[in-house]
Amino acid sequence: MEPIVFFEIEKWEIEHIQKIDPQIQAVFTDEKAHDGKDESLFKSTIISTFIYSELNQETLDKFPNLKFIATRSTGYDHIDLDYCKQKGITVVNVPSYGAHAVAEHTFALILALSRNLIPTIEHSRRGDFSLEGLRGFDLAGKTIGVVGVGKIGSKVVKLALSFEMNVMVFTKSQQANTFSPENVKYVSFDELISNSDIITLHIPLTAETEHLINKDNIKKFKKGSILINTARGPLVETQAILDGLELGILKSVGLDVLEEECSLKEERELLSDEFLKKCDIKTQLLNHVLLNRNEVLYTNHNAFNSNEAVGQILDVTIENIRSYLAGDVQNKVDA
Repeated sequence: MEPIVFFEIEKWEIEHIQKIDPQIQAVFTDEKAHDGKDESLFKSTIISTFIYSELNQETLDKFPNLKFIATRSTGYDHIDLDYCKQKGITVVNVPSYGAHAVAEHTFALILALSRNLIPTIEHSRRGDFSLEGLRGFDLAGKTIGVVGVGKIGSKVVKLALSFEMNVMVFTKSQQANTFSPENVKYVSFDELISNSDIITLHIPLTAETEHLINKDNIKKFKKGSILINTARGPLVETQAILDGLELGILKSVGLDVLEEECSLKEERELLSDEFLKKCDIKTQLLNHVLLNRNEVLYTNHNAFNSNEAVGQILDVTIENIRSYLAGDVQNKVDA
């Protein structure tokens, strides 16, 4: 069998793969599959790519022996699944990653805001040890509204319960009603935003969810509440945040994402040189209206970025390949 070819690979990925599987027979290249120049790479039966390799009919025809594609991503719209099916090529993905990382980062933002952590540190560094203006509040007994209880949202609920918080949940998924404790309540979206001390978002961005929170419904929020968004920026209209802060409806806001960020398919893109080429993040963020407000804590889309989360992408990819070689395909995606 020809070696497994890993396209679009970065140095840290090579090191991780060789650490978890020292015996792997692989060729690593930073080229995209459709840009490959080395004819020997096209002989492989197994390849792994990221999302910038265009695995269309033209590219796939360059691989006469190809039987298996392991994309190192959740999304797979860079792959022509119909043509793969015609050619008998199996395609697998990484269904999810970073759920613990994002849930924990959500609470890092909540705790930083509830205990005035940033101004407290800034005061201390200036040699100002007065506690004036730094009083925070306990999370125990407060109500948190969790919008979406998928892999991330459900972990946020569990963390909230460990802090002895009351939990309101809004979800459209019929399978998501898995929490039965007395202090977890399934409610409508309007009831959630009207009664929660903290609202946190954990849903995908779709045409339906864009501007889920907007300058109209921000007026329904509980006065003095906190908004957290570690999901996707366009879920929240920027003007709604400004209005909420100006009117005293929002006490503070914790954001890992902004509405005006570059189009992002998945967080792993942020670690790639290719994304930085197409997106001038620095210029966009320097001009953002929210970044200089004291009530806003922003963390530069870093919620997913833990050693375990980014390693999980590669761990699952290698396990996908091992399972295929053992005749037991997992995480298969179909046309």
